[in-house]
Amino acid sequence: MPIKNRFADLHDDITAWRRDIHAHPEILFETHRTSALVAEKLRAFGCDEVIEGIGRTGVVGVIKGRANGSGKVIGLRADMDALPIPEQTGVEYASKTDGAMHACGHDGHTAMLLGAAQYLAETRNFDGTTVVIFQPAEEGGGGGREMCQDGMMERWGIDEVNGMNNWPGRPVGELPPRTCSTSSSRGAAGMPPSRRRRSTPR
Repeated sequence: MPIKNRFADLHDDITAWRRDIHAHPEILFETHRTSALVAEKLRAFGCDEVIEGIGRTGVVGVIKGRANGSGKVIGLRADMDALPIPEQTGVEYASKTDGAMHACGHDGHTAMLLGAAQYLAETRNFDGTTVVIFQPAEEGGGGGREMCQDGMMERWGIDEVNGMNNWPGRPVGELPPRTCSTSSSRGAAGMPPSRRRRSTPR
């Protein structure tokens, strides 16, 4: 099953999830609706574990690969919270919450990671374990720090955490990878530089 073709099949669902989340923005740790939606989807996808309440309103899903020879545990992370900004876009899926808007792309981040989780849970065509991490309070609330303080990294023995950030203006289909920190607040999780790859930024 080619990855490209399967994600093309998921495109409409991912778009619908993103627009639903966009229409119902939640600030900082108040991501109750979004967190519940994420947990519901992860369970429906067949994740091996779905845990709510990590870092107050964070959600974690665990997906085991077909093999575990490597013993690696890789985290994939997305943020869920919106900004306290009134929306004036006029789009049909605009915010229904006064004074709040997904103006920083976290609705897209959450929807994309849900799509990745569905694909990984369906195929399990990898060696090791994937932990999908949905973080609240990225916008100044220290949600990543709270998830780490709740023992997330140690509980599943996560070796590293990777994420991606929407970047308006980049050509469609272009993905510029970086091996160092980017679009993050370095050290905000209270960890020394040598462990930053094992932290959840901000």
